[in-house]
Amino acid sequence: MDFSSKYLEKAVLEISGLPGIGRKTALRLALHLLRQEETAVEALSESLMDLKKKVKRCQSCGNLSDRERCEICENVKRDQSLVCVVEDIRDVMAIENTGQYKGVYQVIGALISPMDGVGPSDLNLQSLLTKVEEGQVQEVILALSGTMEGETTGFYIYKKLKDQGIKLSSIARGIAVGDQLEYTDELTLARSIQHRLPYEQSLQQNRS
Repeated sequence: MDFSSKYLEKAVLEISGLPGIGRKTALRLALHLLRQEETAVEALSESLMDLKKKVKRCQSCGNLSDRERCEICENVKRDQSLVCVVEDIRDVMAIENTGQYKGVYQVIGALISPMDGVGPSDLNLQSLLTKVEEGQVQEVILALSGTMEGETTGFYIYKKLKDQGIKLSSIARGIAVGDQLEYTDELTLARSIQHRLPYEQSLQQNRS
């Protein structure tokens, strides 16, 4: 792809580094920005810099937040003794969109995948383990994807918590094996949480 401007070429190169965006799409976006008013491009640039500089991880659950603790953890109406373990922020958003879950979350940030170099130490679990040890938690719901990595991660967390005297459950598999929560429709996801199973029972179903 030949460029008549080095600045256009650089913009296309940077945009094409985003997930799911190829060079042709990057060029189309760059040309679109070039046609916009300077104030619009500046607003976009400022919002991206604010995103990078000001968004942080909630100290309590690992969710994205503008403050030290996210709005969900700060909400006194949420059940702090009920913790739903999810992989990332997209899963939190998917579950919140159902309007059926009233507990809090633990965003672990990754799934165990030795082939990708992700091990147990890469999971954001310490704050959950601390809450459990301090007696703040009564039930942990494992709401991870039905992939091999999700199942492996769920089993690891189960082993870490099974002797802590709390209830361990897993979302009901109205969600097909291999599916990710963010792509599941709200009704199915809501029912999967409402009809969650004891984790040991879900293990038996997976083996049968």
